[in-house]
Amino acid sequence: MFALIRRLLFGRPLPTSRQKHERLPKFLALPVFASDALSSNAYATEEILLAFALMGAGAVAWKSVIWITLAIVALLWIVVISYRLTIFSYPQGGGSYIVTKENLGLKPGLVAAASLLTDYVLTVAVSISAGVAAIVSAFPQLANDRVMMGVLAVAVVALANLRGLRESGALFAVPTYSFVLSISTMIIVGLYKVFTGDVQPVHAQFGEVTRPVTGVLFYFLILRAFASGCAAMTGTEAVADGIPAFKPPESKNAAATLVMMASILGFLFIGISFLAKAYQAVPYESGHPTIVSQIAQGIFGRGWFYIVIQFATALILILAANTAYQDFPRLSSILARDRVAPRQFAGIGDRLVFSNGILALSLFAGLLIVIFHADTSSLIPLYAVGVFISFTLSQFSMSKRLRTLKQPHWKLYSSISLFGSVVTGIVAVVIAVMKFTAGPHIPIGSIRVPTGAYIVLLLIPAIVAILLKINRHYLELGDQLRIVEFKEPVPVRTTAIVLTSGIHKGILQALEYARTLSHDCRALYIEIDPNDTPLIRDRWEQFGLGVPLVILESPYRSVLGPTLAYLEEAKKERPGHIVTVVVPEFVPLKWWHKALHGQSGFFLKIALMFKRDIVVTNLRYYLER
Repeated sequence: MFALIRRLLFGRPLPTSRQKHERLPKFLALPVFASDALSSNAYATEEILLAFALMGAGAVAWKSVIWITLAIVALLWIVVISYRLTIFSYPQGGGSYIVTKENLGLKPGLVAAASLLTDYVLTVAVSISAGVAAIVSAFPQLANDRVMMGVLAVAVVALANLRGLRESGALFAVPTYSFVLSISTMIIVGLYKVFTGDVQPVHAQFGEVTRPVTGVLFYFLILRAFASGCAAMTGTEAVADGIPAFKPPESKNAAATLVMMASILGFLFIGISFLAKAYQAVPYESGHPTIVSQIAQGIFGRGWFYIVIQFATALILILAANTAYQDFPRLSSILARDRVAPRQFAGIGDRLVFSNGILALSLFAGLLIVIFHADTSSLIPLYAVGVFISFTLSQFSMSKRLRTLKQPHWKLYSSISLFGSVVTGIVAVVIAVMKFTAGPHIPIGSIRVPTGAYIVLLLIPAIVAILLKINRHYLELGDQLRIVEFKEPVPVRTTAIVLTSGIHKGILQALEYARTLSHDCRALYIEIDPNDTPLIRDRWEQFGLGVPLVILESPYRSVLGPTLAYLEEAKKERPGHIVTVVVPEFVPLKWWHKALHGQSGFFLKIALMFKRDIVVTNLRYYLER
């Protein structure tokens, strides 16, 4: 039954030989790796305007939004040029972590990795929360169900990715291209109406409640809005991380996909910001109606195309999490192979995907959605800090690599990467300062905790410390297990002890097995009810195969305590011996029959799992019909 459900949910297992066939062409790679970056158009302009709106500076927002957008798009292209160099220099993937580790060392590399891992989790939480906000904009009656909708969306995207790379690519292609087409249509029609004078502002009163903004406050607001709008650049590094997922030639296809992504992102971002100014769209702290919703309503009314835009926006925002689902597991597997993350992340599952990484990402993102109540404005202040730290480290590392290798045109490309690292480093500082405690307070139990970039700034060093601790463990383990010079292993001698609750066919089989292990073989019975003991003695003399029976009283009716104490005594009796504990266990016909029997053997195995010089062996007796 379990196998059938697993087959229906995840599909048939794929052989390793299919791995090359699961790679993506550019047409499918774009929605898989660019959905995060493209979906940010749904909230990036809104975040710029919201930074002004919170200070009552709406008129300044409409004047500044297009210039801030152009600055962010220019910065985007600087980063894209640098990552394009990384793609050709490191075709094995890994992006910021690999390039930083190889050129600056392990610890800076882990800072880049921790920044990206944090950003990927936030990508899932933010994009899905924003997608839920788009649905609530169209159907306000669903506002109270936003957390449940967010968690369900995480589960759906996780399931799609667990089914395999090509299947998730095909699934996400339609929503991504539908979003690009519908928003492009909205921009083109909106520009036509602007140039023909057919524009009706959606919220003209926004400009009437503002106060004059000059001097230091003006520049503060510009920096705050710029920091918020930089959320549009998250996901830019995804293509460089996932090069092995592309069809050959991998680097060429990945570079072309990166340029296509940046071109579409820039066009949509500039178009939405221009229309937000033209239609005087107003951001709301509640997150709905969204800026895109207001612009679409101003251009098309609440007709069928408005609904199409809202659903396309909601779908791409929810499915934008797929970018993180491609890169978080892949980066985790690289870290695991480098022995700085648990080895479980390195394994590929039945469907040729990194299943454990997918499940871990789903768990962390789901927790964030629950803790922050699926509120985009609460999550956004945590967003983008990590990714700009990784941008800075990656570009600086690339600049150093180019200066070292001195390949053709190295001076030009090294200068571009160095300039990009300086700019993104400044942006990272600006974002961290502007968003340090920029988010609202969220209730955690009876306490209201402020949110902001400080959470990420504390989390990144904590993750680095954990990764270094894991690495130290694997190095120490390797040192102890490594064979430096061959020595004959010490002969293994064992004492076999059968745990018994009575005498039956399963016990006889266990006794026979134990006699093959050691001449020092005995059985251990814990006396719970003294009235049963005489019968046990009599039956043991008759059927016990000559194996001595040790009976221990247990005045407090505990099986575990006396057993552990006796095993320690047995170790002292035979120094240098391995104590093999044989636990007889019968296997019922039906799985639910297990619930009808005690599980003392299971708890004993757990208790003995980490005991030195004790081996636990389960001997199963299968019941027949």
